Amino acid sequence: MQISFHGADRVVTGSCHLIECAGKRILVDCGLFQGSRDLDEMNAAPFGFDAAAIDVVLLTHAHLDHCGRLPLLVKRGFHGEIIATAATRELTRIVLLDAARLESEDNARRTRRNERRGLPPAEPLYSMLDAMHCLDFFGRTTEYGRELEVAPGIVATYIDAGHILGSASIVLRLTENGRTVRLTMSGDVGNIGRPLLRDPAMPPPSDVVVLESTYGDRLHKPVGSSIEEFYSAINETFARGGNVVIPAFAIERAQELLFYIHAGIALNRLAPSIPVFLDSPMAVSATELFRRHPESLEPETIAMLEKGDDPLALPGLRLVRETADSMKLNVIHGGAVIIAGSGMATGGRVVHHLRHNIGRPSTGVIIVGFAAVGTLARQIVDRAPVVRIFGEEIPVRAKVYTINGFSAHADQSELLRWQRASAARRTFLVHGEEPAMRVLAAQIGGPDVYMPQLHERFDL
Repeated sequence: MQISFHGADRVVTGSCHLIECAGKRILVDCGLFQGSRDLDEMNAAPFGFDAAAIDVVLLTHAHLDHCGRLPLLVKRGFHGEIIATAATRELTRIVLLDAARLESEDNARRTRRNERRGLPPAEPLYSMLDAMHCLDFFGRTTEYGRELEVAPGIVATYIDAGHILGSASIVLRLTENGRTVRLTMSGDVGNIGRPLLRDPAMPPPSDVVVLESTYGDRLHKPVGSSIEEFYSAINETFARGGNVVIPAFAIERAQELLFYIHAGIALNRLAPSIPVFLDSPMAVSATELFRRHPESLEPETIAMLEKGDDPLALPGLRLVRETADSMKLNVIHGGAVIIAGSGMATGGRVVHHLRHNIGRPSTGVIIVGFAAVGTLARQIVDRAPVVRIFGEEIPVRAKVYTINGFSAHADQSELLRWQRASAARRTFLVHGEEPAMRVLAAQIGGPDVYMPQLHERFDL
């Protein structure tokens, strides 16, 4: 009975963990590395295990850094079953097809660059056909709190992680040679007190936990003051005559921002006619799914929907799916809120909007989520005077607002509460930058807190 770590090891992205028990190999997540060029290159590297030997993938949620290498896993020989909640299954389809489209576009640019340099064509990580083929391997869906026999000797129970729609922590009961170990995989633990989703469920008593540590070294600002900062940033930018550009994750963060803008209009904190462009086909599709999955929503949000007061609908909301319509936003020089992906500005339409707006002093750029080292969003957060976008050096003249209270991840206090609820004798920290991990490890205390290296293996 063993666990090995093949992603998100002393970095924030690329979650991928392998459990071996009773002759079966169970993979929990298979996500993309995101951020620096070195991390991007890790996506094409060997997994550290034989893809064809994996029996089952248990998927915690649909963020790209947890599901984004699934098409590559299938491409390299996986032919088992992928298990997730119903909402995660639907969201993953949207995410992977969008990722394949972006990969195709990026690969075309790399190929043109290689041709100019006399180099061979670039190879995509995977194609749209690979992503579609991957979806054929999704099998059973599961519900929160229901025991599911994954294989003889391996029982999984998904509990609500409160991170994004359909997200889960996974409790595994592993039995081999008459010995049973309870292993809980946190996935990404959500931030409590958010308006759309339920708070994360606490884990049951466990022997071993694998815990994310994204914000292991800090506490979040109170959400109330963050909402006020958000409204002020929009109003200040409009007063300067500029556009508001918000890099936002298409799943959960984009919908949460719509919720807060809806509330701001109702409270007269924002103008009722405020033009908001949700410029992301994936975010538009994900927003529609929120209305179909009440099992993850806060009761107050469900009550609003039942009364016909849709908290994700705005008088001035424009849903932008087509690329041509997105390009038309470039001629708007003021008075618009543009919400677009990706959340860390590593690609997608928001990069184009930043290119057209970040050099204007009237612009307001609002960063509302985690930005990993090496990403464009992190450069903006760190107040880089110049950023490089599509090969062009652009001076940063926009006013930058960094608002931390909207995070979809638990902060240090909530991570400690989650870990202590598990009463685990061993804790493995993943999905965090090493300094944050070290601070959280010291707070947990004791000798049995580990920070695995890539491909490191442990007996359970």
